[in-house]
Amino acid sequence: MLALMAMPGHTFAQDMIGKNNIQLKSNRMTPEALWAMGRIGAAQASPDGKQIVYQVGYYSVKENKGHQVLCIMNVDGTGKKQLTTSAKNETDAAWIEGGKRIAFLTGGQLWSMNPDGSDRRQMTHEATDIEGFKFSPDGKHVILIKSLPYHGTIKENPSDLPKATGRLATDMNYRHWDHYVESIPHPFVADVVTVNAQLSIVNSTDILDGEPYECPMAPFGGIEQLDWSIDSQCIAYTCRKKEGVDYAISTDSDIYLYNIGTRKTKNLCKPEGYQEPKIDATKTMAKQAVNSQENLKNLPGYDTNPKFSPDGKYVAWLSMARNGYESDRNRLCVYDLKTGKMQFMTEAFDSNVDDYCWADTKDAVFYFIGVWHATENLYSINWKGEVKQLTDYKADFGSIQLLNNGKQLLMERHSFTESADLYVVTPGKSKEKTQIKQITEENQHIFSQLAKPTSEAHWTKTTDGKDLMYWVVLPPDFDKTKKYPTLLYCEGGPQSPVSQFWSYRWNLMIMASQGYVIIAPNRRGLPGFGSEWCEQVSGDWTGQCMKDYLSAIDDAVATLPYVDKDRMGAIGASFGGFSVYYLAGHHDKRFKCFISHDGAFNLESMYTDTEEVWFSNWEYDDAFWNKDQTERARRTYENSPHRFVDKWDTPILCIHGEKDYRINANQGMGAFNAARLRGIPAELLIFPDENHWVLKPQNGILWQRTFFNWLDRWLK
Repeated sequence: MLALMAMPGHTFAQDMIGKNNIQLKSNRMTPEALWAMGRIGAAQASPDGKQIVYQVGYYSVKENKGHQVLCIMNVDGTGKKQLTTSAKNETDAAWIEGGKRIAFLTGGQLWSMNPDGSDRRQMTHEATDIEGFKFSPDGKHVILIKSLPYHGTIKENPSDLPKATGRLATDMNYRHWDHYVESIPHPFVADVVTVNAQLSIVNSTDILDGEPYECPMAPFGGIEQLDWSIDSQCIAYTCRKKEGVDYAISTDSDIYLYNIGTRKTKNLCKPEGYQEPKIDATKTMAKQAVNSQENLKNLPGYDTNPKFSPDGKYVAWLSMARNGYESDRNRLCVYDLKTGKMQFMTEAFDSNVDDYCWADTKDAVFYFIGVWHATENLYSINWKGEVKQLTDYKADFGSIQLLNNGKQLLMERHSFTESADLYVVTPGKSKEKTQIKQITEENQHIFSQLAKPTSEAHWTKTTDGKDLMYWVVLPPDFDKTKKYPTLLYCEGGPQSPVSQFWSYRWNLMIMASQGYVIIAPNRRGLPGFGSEWCEQVSGDWTGQCMKDYLSAIDDAVATLPYVDKDRMGAIGASFGGFSVYYLAGHHDKRFKCFISHDGAFNLESMYTDTEEVWFSNWEYDDAFWNKDQTERARRTYENSPHRFVDKWDTPILCIHGEKDYRINANQGMGAFNAARLRGIPAELLIFPDENHWVLKPQNGILWQRTFFNWLDRWLK
């Protein structure tokens, strides 16, 4: 139970989260303690590198909503001050006017204020809400992100039927992730002028005027998908210029260069007049002409997040090689704006570049973060493509930004037992010489009252003789002489790393704090162990990766005396939820209960249910109706979990969100119904208002309580 203090000016009254008087009833992490934590978001350093403005989200369980506030501090972490005075959310802070003021969003409009929070001024009065912005380096222009009506796949209803709720879809991509596609974001460029000694924004022009494409790209893209050139004359932006079926089957986004003077646009990824090879929409693109060696030079995969070099000569971006493969290795590409030549910088790093920034040193042209052996660390790279690891911590770095003195980095870091905080990193020439200083302790007032679990890495051999690394997370006050109920954690993705992540739902600290040992394998299909390891899951969902799960849990039983083999459960979400449904029919009585969240159950149904068809095409090879399907496709469909329900014999909890359009809710309902028809103890937790995540506070608390009630029922 938490004692909560109101924050002045907030509508959450006495239930809003405060920092100074939260008292926990025990020293164990609970769902309530988890939701009492502040969640640090975007941060930006001032041009002189002396101050940092950053965003924090707080949540009220009683009010069932969150509130975003802005804070400021000195770069050394001193002088922290909350800038928020409004009951509205205030977000997306950015320094303007050379650091004299801070721009931010509130109420759908762009505002500015002094760095001390005073003198607030509204800069826009747009009829449509502004969803993101980025000022040009010279301060004379600004990009505004606004959503426009779109009827390319859902026809507009007749005007005389204003209360009609039906939607007439004429093509695919009529809904995406968690919403019906009836609007799309567009970037506008506007002038910044001075009126009566105050900045005002006028004359906005749609960069994609008349084009039926989204920028930034759904579902996760933001202002990071656009950047200004150093001379403030051009904008580099990310866009997938496709609609309908073409959109649903393709991951081919490109980087475009828009000149604000001439209003002309150039595609930096493809030659002028490029014609995409014909694509069979019901088959994987892996062996189609669009991914031939000849066409790969035209960058047919995801290209995102452009950033101009400090000298203005280059633009860099993240690039995936192949079309249709959303989990291809993210490489760092550099484009010479004068010659048009491209160079892939990180070929020597056989894993993903997850974030990057240009460097300003003789030894490094870029700093980037990437996962290797289950941790996200900091690396540098020079023009020769030589990669150097600069940190080596049992924790994950989650973002990176160059401080303007060019000698330090502003980064976010987290781990299994630490929520996100901000750090200033001074890169050295080696891991030993890199300095790291923590500058926020957002949730220290809570963590100081909690007993922490510990984590350690273990290695074992797989059934095909490879080395498999798995994390073991141990409960607080661990006693090696005792036996503990144990959970096999199955990761989603299918190609997301099991690194030192922090989650507000799949939180390994809270699981361990409830008295469970967690076994979290980096099975086949996860990045950080080389491309061959990562790619082996595609077309083999029920093969070696499932054997890897069992190798890890069997090794834990054999080598860790505190693991109670008679009290084990398997849990997971998304692909992890699919894994649970499959293991339910193939576990040879290892487990006493299962929990699957948003998992795929019937792969034939999943193929046509999902809106992102490129995913199922790449992972399954073929539509299920193709008579000439590959052997991998045949094996995939024949091993769909729903075909093995006759072998289910273990209690199972199914969880799903009805607004999950990536893996539709009928998958979870079907699994639950099948279990009950078989007479197996089962429960279904269904969220009509949640998507692939669980985002509302009370739903989050309900999720956690249901989760642990189920585990405790069968394992304690």
